[in-house]
Amino acid sequence: MARSTGSARICVTNAKGGTGKTTVAINVAGALSERGRDVLFVDLDPQGNATEGLGLLEEYDAAPPTLFDVLTDGDQRDRMGELVVEHPEMDVVPSNIDMLQAERELTIADLVARATEGDADIDPAALSALAVNVTPDTVAGGHALDTLDDALAAVEDDYDYVVVDSPPFYGKLTDTGIYATRNILVPALTEATSERAIELLIDQMTALEGQTGIAVDTLGVVANRVETTGEDETMLEWFEAVFSDDAVWEVRKRVALQRAFSAGESIFAYDPSVDMADVFLDIAADLDRQFDYAEVTA
Repeated sequence: MARSTGSARICVTNAKGGTGKTTVAINVAGALSERGRDVLFVDLDPQGNATEGLGLLEEYDAAPPTLFDVLTDGDQRDRMGELVVEHPEMDVVPSNIDMLQAERELTIADLVARATEGDADIDPAALSALAVNVTPDTVAGGHALDTLDDALAAVEDDYDYVVVDSPPFYGKLTDTGIYATRNILVPALTEATSERAIELLIDQMTALEGQTGIAVDTLGVVANRVETTGEDETMLEWFEAVFSDDAVWEVRKRVALQRAFSAGESIFAYDPSVDMADVFLDIAADLDRQFDYAEVTA
């Protein structure tokens, strides 16, 4: 797929907990950086796991403005650049404790949008009275899922890639991340419970496309923490069948990946000799191909 304008945007998403989603997101971003790409990493998860995993835990308690304000206050949408924090491998928009209120705020904003359009018999002003930042005059259109999309417009020209780490649940925050990127990378465990999670993901994408009129592309599946059991092999075959038109990468279970996370960096900064670093480089190379970036030369 060709980029129309600006950076290539990717949302790493799976609502099933425990898939290693954030570790995958950090190491994919690290691999893109290793290939010479300028990367902006956005931690959309209110728990701030990626913020911690990039060694920026102090930013989680930073004073406003925060990502919460940029996403929920239309008057602060253009302040995204003020939130960017430098990391040795990539730039980061950290999560913040205020983000714990973002799901509720965005839900109210979406209701205000629908009420303003006449799709809900509710007074928009009464709804906004329940919110922190949302007012009827800051919400336009039939939904309020475009806030991150709008905020990224102020900074994305500085980057080749924007990698968004979504929350581990379905809701307005996750929808906002997917709406902004239109491209998803799916981390999944090679266990039977992943089947239901993938089915729910497909249903969620279909619903989002129907509500907003966008098209969401799947860039590939990262089978994570793969071991050598019969169940793992069965699930890898299932992934290949369900995502027959997409790449399926295998990331084997390695303690070094967790140690890198604890050290606040990707595997490329922590120990690039670990064999799984090559898998993440393969993912990054394939993303470059999909987004029509020229091959990296020495």
